[in-house]
Amino acid sequence: MEPTEKYVSVADKRTGAVESTVALIRKIAKTKGINPSSLEEIRKALAQLGAKRELFPASDFPAPTDGDTTRRYILSENLDQTFTLYMNLVMPGHYSRPHNHTTWATVVAIEGEEVNQFFRRTDDHSISGKATLEFEREVIVQPGIGVALMPDDIHSIANKGSVPTMHLHMYGRSLETLSERIGFDIKNGTYEHFKTPNKSARM
Repeated sequence: MEPTEKYVSVADKRTGAVESTVALIRKIAKTKGINPSSLEEIRKALAQLGAKRELFPASDFPAPTDGDTTRRYILSENLDQTFTLYMNLVMPGHYSRPHNHTTWATVVAIEGEEVNQFFRRTDDHSISGKATLEFEREVIVQPGIGVALMPDDIHSIANKGSVPTMHLHMYGRSLETLSERIGFDIKNGTYEHFKTPNKSARM
């Protein structure tokens, strides 16, 4: 009788794939620093993980049913809260106003479409609480198409579709540590600091 191969769960396979991807991303950041070119390499590495759709069944990442329009799950995080990878779900109709991150980030899609609009700040930063933005471009993040952001990049996001998104978000530092992020009100020409987000669910 042939020996039976040990059963490996989807969760175990996902853990291994996540660990390998994050190790590669850390290597890229260490050897090349963080710049637009290296972030594109990081985005491609993350996209290879996101292409393994079978590792991310929706049943493992329930969408919110309590009225919230987003839900985050931490897939990997360094002990010092750097190099943090999230599964991010955004419900249909959700919109996040233009904002920065104060750390680098890359986003790729497993399923669903998210409209990302990018803006450039045009004021001289001289008046606290005041800011003007100029629209630059729009990218629809979907399977095969992702985005990479430097710490000062500004974007808004919206789910204009009919299903929740399932996207991988890789951040240089955990969202829960980012206390200096700002959100912009284009109509009124103002900005304000974001509240530190609630803790994410851990896988």
